[in-house]
Amino acid sequence: MYLALSILFSSLIFVVFKLYTKYKVQTIYAIIVNYFIACVVGLLYYQKPINAFEILQKSWFWGSILLGLLFILIFNLMAATSQKLGVSVASVATKMSLTIPVLFGVFFYREVLTVLEIIGILLALLAVYFSSLKENKIKAEKWAFALPILVFIGSGTIDTSIKYFQDAHMPEEEYALFSATVFASAGMFGLLFIGYKSVQQQIKINLKNVIGGVCLGIPNYFSIYFLLKALQHPTWNSASVFTINNVAIVMFSTLLGIVLFKERLTFKNWLGIGLAVFSIILVAFGPKLMSYI
Repeated sequence: MYLALSILFSSLIFVVFKLYTKYKVQTIYAIIVNYFIACVVGLLYYQKPINAFEILQKSWFWGSILLGLLFILIFNLMAATSQKLGVSVASVATKMSLTIPVLFGVFFYREVLTVLEIIGILLALLAVYFSSLKENKIKAEKWAFALPILVFIGSGTIDTSIKYFQDAHMPEEEYALFSATVFASAGMFGLLFIGYKSVQQQIKINLKNVIGGVCLGIPNYFSIYFLLKALQHPTWNSASVFTINNVAIVMFSTLLGIVLFKERLTFKNWLGIGLAVFSIILVAFGPKLMSYI
């Protein structure tokens, strides 16, 4: 259930981004508002009294600050990748980064993958690639092709860090507080970015950007919170969770694009969706299927 909720809220993020274009919301400013909204939601969701001094003493505190910085940096890299090379390239780089936390789980936590799970993960990578393919040819400067590599590494580092802190430094009751701290950190770094921009040009407060940030902040918070809860599952390893999460987000957001925005898919896109379904079945039920073989 937690994994399904994480997939749902993560997919809603793509819908909100799509609506930004329609309603001419300035993405960078809405993103910064979104981080503070996500922080507020996390603080409201935290059931214990909040003591700022105690937060500073948490073993995950400085890690959450670095994660906030990563959130802002990766967002800007994703934006640059989308502008230079296309949204599909940014999507592939982001979701294929699942290989990093999967490998981390195998080598650091000694997680054992069955043959069917390995096949499922490989099919998942193909599914992400085919689902995101567009017919337009890419024309860009040579340096721009380094951007998706940075997005790949950064996104994988974020997922791996979330797993590490969830496992090594956090009891379940602190998930909401940890998530809120990460988003607060990202918001503060975002304010520094706006401060730098305001030196170059005057910035005006736009109500649409604030509303866009609110609409993004709520699903953004719960996408992380429920992912942390899903990583707790007693019988699934982190490789399974990250694979299913990332592939299902690509599949579900693609289907939402068809239903809500009348997007047209190519044969390769449909092939990607089919592979996504098959890969999820193999990863989710691989260990049980192997027990019958």
